[in-house]
Amino acid sequence: MQGSAFLIQTLELLGLGAGLGFLGGLFGIGGGIIAIPVLVMGFGMPQAMAQGTVLVMMVPNLIVSCWQYARQHRIPLSTMLKIGAIASVSTWVVAHVATRVNQTALHLVFNVFLWVLGVRLLKANRTPSIQVTHRSLAPRFMPLVGVIGGGCMGLLGVGGGLVATPLFTRWFGQKQVAAQGLSLALVTPSALIALLSYSTAQQVDWRMGIALAAGGVLTVSTGVAVAHRLPEAKMRTIFAVMLLLTALWSVFRAAFGA
Repeated sequence: MQGSAFLIQTLELLGLGAGLGFLGGLFGIGGGIIAIPVLVMGFGMPQAMAQGTVLVMMVPNLIVSCWQYARQHRIPLSTMLKIGAIASVSTWVVAHVATRVNQTALHLVFNVFLWVLGVRLLKANRTPSIQVTHRSLAPRFMPLVGVIGGGCMGLLGVGGGLVATPLFTRWFGQKQVAAQGLSLALVTPSALIALLSYSTAQQVDWRMGIALAAGGVLTVSTGVAVAHRLPEAKMRTIFAVMLLLTALWSVFRAAFGA
């Protein structure tokens, strides 16, 4: 019976990983922002353990996505390396704090992050497109975005790319595609550093993480392909609503112990 339960849970994790890998490729993220509340609420994991476990899935997904962007879009290697290096240091410092803070507080921060991000995306989609007329910052300052994105990765285990992409577009005038490529250069090494930090603090369930990763790697490329065929504004709206519903569900479960 125990063996049957183990097999069933492994198949569930493979299926979940496949779904999250597809969504991660579709929305240009590692899938962790959806997977973390699923592990917390569906599998009863502590918040920090869920964040560390999801990083096992995110790292290979991000590597595949970064490789695909590098093939299709020309981004200066020196800029990518600087962004990745600064983000890695920021991630390492903040992750050491995140693995030691109160789990209830960390869970609250994560849900507030989801809610603010979802509302922000909805507002952005409802605002008519206007040509940006303000002066962009010099490209040499781009690596500083790694401090913000890396800090977010260290604290929450996810979200670095979601924070960094709009900064690259608004502050530096980068096109959306280029901004996503730069964000991947930030998030990929940051996710690896965060995984090492969470693993050192024994906040990773490797069996579950590897099962999620195996499922995700098989579908992330399909998600990327579908993303290029769908209207960008519509995808952002669906994603924003999904974030809001996830945050509301998570808060409800925490408040009522459901």
